[in-house]
Amino acid sequence: MKVNHLIEENSLLCHFVAEMRDIHTQTDAMRFRRNVERVGEIMAYELSKKLNYTSRQVQTPLGVAECTQVSDQIVIGTILRAGLTLHQGFLNYFDKAENAFVSAYRKYKDRLNFDIFIEYIASPSLEGKTLLLVDPMLATGSSMELAYHALLTKGKPSEVHLVSIIASQQAVETLSASFPEDNVTLWVAAIDPVLDEHAYIVPGLGDAGDLAYGEKL
Repeated sequence: MKVNHLIEENSLLCHFVAEMRDIHTQTDAMRFRRNVERVGEIMAYELSKKLNYTSRQVQTPLGVAECTQVSDQIVIGTILRAGLTLHQGFLNYFDKAENAFVSAYRKYKDRLNFDIFIEYIASPSLEGKTLLLVDPMLATGSSMELAYHALLTKGKPSEVHLVSIIASQQAVETLSASFPEDNVTLWVAAIDPVLDEHAYIVPGLGDAGDLAYGEKL
C-alpha cells in the first residue's frame, strides 16, 4: 500500500486542519462541517492526479481543443455518520461519481474495550471500478478495514483509495499490513503519534461526528 501524507508539504490544507483541531473554532458546528468539506475538496484534487485519463476533442466557439478527462468509474464510499461531510467534499469535485454508505460503530464491552460492528450497506456494484473510501478519523483502522471488506460483497474494485483527514501512526501501520496490494493507496492529511487508552487519536480533534452533527446518547 502506498501512503500519501499531504501535510508534509505546506498548503491551505494545513490551515483548514488547524481550524478543525482548535477548540475555539470547534464550537461553531457549521464552520467545522465546512472545513471538513473543504479539506475533502483539496484531498479530492490531490487524489485526482493519480487517476486515469483519456483524451478527447472538445468543440469551442472558435475551434477544437484537445482535452483530457477522468476515465475511472468512481464510487465514493463513506462510513456513517462522521464521514458524510467529507464525502460531500469529494462529491463536489467528482460530481458524476456513484455513492456507497456503510454504518460502523463501536460497541463497548467495558470502559476501554470494544468491537466494531457493521449493520448497513448501500452500494452500487464495485466490480472493476475505482473506490474512494473516506472517513475523517483513522484511530485503530478497524472501521475502515471492516467497511472495505463489507463493501467487497458488492464486487471487487480495480483501484482503492482510502482517505482520512487525521490518522494515528498505529492505524497507518495496521492498514499498511492489511492492504499490501499495489492497487491500494492511503491518503492522509495529518498523522498523529498516539492513541490513548480509549483508542482516541492524540492530539487529534475529538469526535468528528459529534462536532459536525451534535452529541449522541
